[in-house]
Amino acid sequence: MKQLQLGKTGPQSSAIGLGCMGMSGMYGPSDRAESIATIHAALEAGITLLDTGDFYGSGHNEILIGEALKSAPPSRRDSAIISVKFGAMRDPAGGWSLYDARPAAVKNFLAYSLQRLGVDHIDIYRPARLDPNVPIEDTVGAIADMIKAGYVRHVGLSEVGATTIRRAAAVHPVADLQIEYSLISRGIEDEILPTCRELGIGVTAYGVLSRGLISGHWSKDAAGKGDFRAMSPRFQGDNVDHNLALVDALRKVADAKGVSVAQIAIAWVAAQGSDIVPLVGARRRDRLAEALGAVDVALSAEDLAAIAQAVPHGAAAGERYAAAQMAHLDSEQGSKGHAA
Repeated sequence: MKQLQLGKTGPQSSAIGLGCMGMSGMYGPSDRAESIATIHAALEAGITLLDTGDFYGSGHNEILIGEALKSAPPSRRDSAIISVKFGAMRDPAGGWSLYDARPAAVKNFLAYSLQRLGVDHIDIYRPARLDPNVPIEDTVGAIADMIKAGYVRHVGLSEVGATTIRRAAAVHPVADLQIEYSLISRGIEDEILPTCRELGIGVTAYGVLSRGLISGHWSKDAAGKGDFRAMSPRFQGDNVDHNLALVDALRKVADAKGVSVAQIAIAWVAAQGSDIVPLVGARRRDRLAEALGAVDVALSAEDLAAIAQAVPHGAAAGERYAAAQMAHLDSEQGSKGHAA
């Protein structure tokens, strides 16, 4: 597996990473044994970057990864780079509330993550969202303290805008920004991606298949009970019909190239720069194998032009989150950023 450095100061990472969220219920029921087998297969294929959040399944995802690492061959276990998001608050019913990124909370969340994962340090630690009540400098400063103490290796950010990125980087070097980026989610290109490149910050791109919407496998009304996508605007009503028509157009390009829709969508993200690592959310070995095939897909200028014609910039219908969740995204607030 090709290796890339995450930004100027981050660790070496595999050219694609494994996003583990879907293994803990966000997209409906998942199979524990198959999830662990998928993590093992990813490590065996040379994927080193494993991404999680301490709130995925209210700790379930970290415990799952810890179990997978414990049962993996030592060489693969030792090569794993663990990225953890923190700060999202949940209730016993699985509901979501606020974000807490106070310095004391940072250290508390970290203590629990280390235990659940069964490791002595986290490679990249990041607030899942900007806490509007806590200056980003305070949050990053607390992570920096944990780096000095040996519990964390690198600072990461997630879903923040250019102003916040600059403020965070002024406190401590930032390895990478984790943010949604795909053929139909290209908002970072205007200001956020140029800012990251100016500051030497890598990008780990999640949602490269827009939660399966542009995977080539999604069909209308496929979201079941407990599936986040049942409430996602891009999967609703006329929006999903419009978006699946884009997938049909993309499929023609993929067929001409002799690859799958998912592979060409992942390859497109990877082709946007050597500073971008796509995160694939496979939770089964067959989907992982398909995603891995994207590593060998080289897109020519003609391919990229055909893709642009099939899925023009801004062509998607619907926001990427419901309105209440969009309000929590500093990355969607334009150049003004947050004053806090």
